[in-house]
Amino acid sequence: MPRLFLYGTLQQPEVQQSNYGRLLEGAPDALLGYRLELLTISDPDVVRVSGKAVHTIACPSGNPDDRIDGVCSEITEDEIVATDGYEVDAYARAEINLESDARAFVYVGPPIGAPV
Repeated sequence: MPRLFLYGTLQQPEVQQSNYGRLLEGAPDALLGYRLELLTISDPDVVRVSGKAVHTIACPSGNPDDRIDGVCSEITEDEIVATDGYEVDAYARAEINLESDARAFVYVGPPIGAPV
């Protein structure tokens, strides 16, 4: 099964229920060399599900000491497709090695300093 690194609104129970019809289980992990930036969300469906008009986006920082804590969960291929539909265009799905050496899909933004 594929893995997904959850940070930000993907950790919210209501977002998981809306996207997957279940709550995800997983293990704590971290994304290294990334920092969280703020992203204003204009898609009303995403705002309705998350309850937030501003989300965070993981952006490569170039600093290996930067880290984002989150959870690594196993998900299905259908759940990957559901996540693709939830994340707005500013996010790109990438497959990245986490601190634990687990390889997981992560929704990321452009490098720090690049326009979002």
